[in-house]
Amino acid sequence: MLLGIAVVVVIALVVGGVLWNRNRDHGGTANEQVLNSNAALIIGAPDAKTTIDVFEDFMCPVCKQFEEQSGQAIVSAVDGGRLRVRYHMLNFLNRQSASGSYSSRAAGALQCVGAGENKEVFFKFHTALFADQPKEGGHSDKSNSDLAKVAAEQGANAVTQKCIADGSKVAEGEKAAEESENQLAKATGGQVATPTVLSGGVPVDGILNGTGWLDSLLGKASE
Repeated sequence: MLLGIAVVVVIALVVGGVLWNRNRDHGGTANEQVLNSNAALIIGAPDAKTTIDVFEDFMCPVCKQFEEQSGQAIVSAVDGGRLRVRYHMLNFLNRQSASGSYSSRAAGALQCVGAGENKEVFFKFHTALFADQPKEGGHSDKSNSDLAKVAAEQGANAVTQKCIADGSKVAEGEKAAEESENQLAKATGGQVATPTVLSGGVPVDGILNGTGWLDSLLGKASE
């Protein structure tokens, strides 16, 4: 799933998504402090030897594939104290949702869960939204009340459910998405894609080819 913006906008369909070029923020280095402050949630021990930034969009079919392949391996590495993860939920696929706002609302819902729940509920909610993902260009998606119900099914408390149902953190999620997207653009020379994983501010290759990418990162960190 690829994103970018140029003076002349060129749109091309790719593996379930949209591609264009982005002149703003080409090149440079992602700002560690900005990445840290705009994550939906940072999960894992502060002293974990490996830290990654994961960029996704809840409307992105390829992100669903990534979650299916690597989601449990990430959870296991976090639980084992070997990995720290900063999740960044982008929203450029709003236009592909029936409501025109699903990516933003789902990202806001994850912000609510990140603020009010433990990592187990966060991971369950994150996985659940990808497992029951709306179709790009489809005729329906989840309302805020639907998202709150999904959160409840994963163990979220009443305060978190109300936060989601009220859309309390949608604006916060949109701001975080914009800042995270800018940092990702810096790290990739302006070619923004979901899913993307950064390690040390550098894109990780092979993230859709099983869990070898993660095994490699963890292995290098233990050498």
